[in-house]
Amino acid sequence: MNQKDKDLSNGVLFTDLYQLTMAQIYYRYGMCDTVAQFDYFFRSYPDYGSHQAGYCINAGLEWLLDWMQSARFGLEEIAYLRSLRNAHGDPLFAEDFLQWLEGDQPFANITLRAIPEGRVTHPNVPVAVVEGPIIQAQLLESSLLNHLNYQTLIATKASRIHESCHGQIVLEFGLRRAQEKAANAGARAAIIGGADATSNVGISKHLGIPPSGTHAHSMIQAFMALGGTELDAFRAYAAEYPDNCILLVDTISTLESGIPNAIIVFEELKATGHKPVGIRLDSGDLAYFSIQAAKMLNEAGFEDTLIVLSNQLDELVIWQIITQIREEAGRYGLDANALVNRLAYGVGTRMITSSGDPALDGVYKLVSVKDGENWHPAMKISESPVKTLNPGKKRVWRLYDLREKAIADLIALDEEEPQQADAICLHHPFDHTKSRTLYHSQLSKIEPLLEDIILDGKIVYDLPSLEEIRKTREKDMQDLYPGVKRLVIPHNYHVSLSQKLWDLKHTLILKNTNGDT
Repeated sequence: MNQKDKDLSNGVLFTDLYQLTMAQIYYRYGMCDTVAQFDYFFRSYPDYGSHQAGYCINAGLEWLLDWMQSARFGLEEIAYLRSLRNAHGDPLFAEDFLQWLEGDQPFANITLRAIPEGRVTHPNVPVAVVEGPIIQAQLLESSLLNHLNYQTLIATKASRIHESCHGQIVLEFGLRRAQEKAANAGARAAIIGGADATSNVGISKHLGIPPSGTHAHSMIQAFMALGGTELDAFRAYAAEYPDNCILLVDTISTLESGIPNAIIVFEELKATGHKPVGIRLDSGDLAYFSIQAAKMLNEAGFEDTLIVLSNQLDELVIWQIITQIREEAGRYGLDANALVNRLAYGVGTRMITSSGDPALDGVYKLVSVKDGENWHPAMKISESPVKTLNPGKKRVWRLYDLREKAIADLIALDEEEPQQADAICLHHPFDHTKSRTLYHSQLSKIEPLLEDIILDGKIVYDLPSLEEIRKTREKDMQDLYPGVKRLVIPHNYHVSLSQKLWDLKHTLILKNTNGDT
């Protein structure tokens, strides 16, 4: 593929064919100016098989906005669409439709409200709400889903890993195992979710954070193949990077060769006024080797050096390593807490691919259509209650209890003002037997979650820095009860419908099923 084709594939044609065929239908039936609203939400948290998430971390919005601003139906895009044929060899797209598409910014009249990046999100809650001419809103679907689903998926995995590490350093090492260029989006999402740095140099430049990494076994192997030793390789690395020296110690024998040779080099660095950073363990029983490494380093006077762990880590593996260290460190005369606090983690494959659940089931659904001055709620009914839509124009509110912890997200109709009501009735989204009432005396705050991002095609939102997004995540995570953050069988966070939305939903269900529910 040449560069021109690559550019085309990443622009406005970064979409599914059915978006364009539907757009032609809308055009043909005079619906170009019909205004519609679509909701983006996900139906369930990532389920990794042996463990599940109890929350998600929203990510991907900034990169979606970048794509929207650059997407155009230029001459080359139109020429490609003109070349497409149906089963009989006739043009798939009519010339008048292509002429209508050409030139204009395809999202010039879109209004977008969204939950900001870094915020905790939950199933069925509208994370992004798109309003505008139905063709423009429809053409946005595939790219929006691609940008938001993937980065949210990886940010969520990274957050769980960050939580399992008790706030210790997490380095994203996934470039070599990611799905091609998704490595860039995944690295950004991992940083949002709690990773401290990435080994990916290019995306580090883009994000404005220094890349991080050590060296591979191949460097030591090369020295040895040419008649040198592991110690020679360590000395060469230390001479080149005396203030960034982390040595990989498991090429030959971790305890008999790697760590003793690393200590020799660290003593040489110390003698010349440099401070070694640490060692990396990449194989074997990482908990046992961490204990032995700490013991050896401590005895040599290097109590402050890092011990970086890598090799197929995820949140459960890290949790198990820490648990084992807490159980065994004492018998070797070590302070388990001190050891856990000097660990760092290089996490690759299982974070960048969201191992166990590689896709977020985010969807983009039509919920309302405007006819003149009136909005008409749109309804989709499914045999599965989970897939039956929450219709109409809506807003989202987060409710906090008197301990200032988030206890529920409330989906309400656009005109509702729950913060002004004496009592709020919360309905389970699907189960009519479950509801409860909260009074203002039981709440410390009712917070709107959706913010204006784009108004009539113009970005009105001040994009936060990556560090600000990370602080947003930290604050939202602090506001969650510990049970929601559990790695295994987390507590169920409540997402509820207001009384008015519940009534509207079931009125439409009865209407569209002729009363047969």
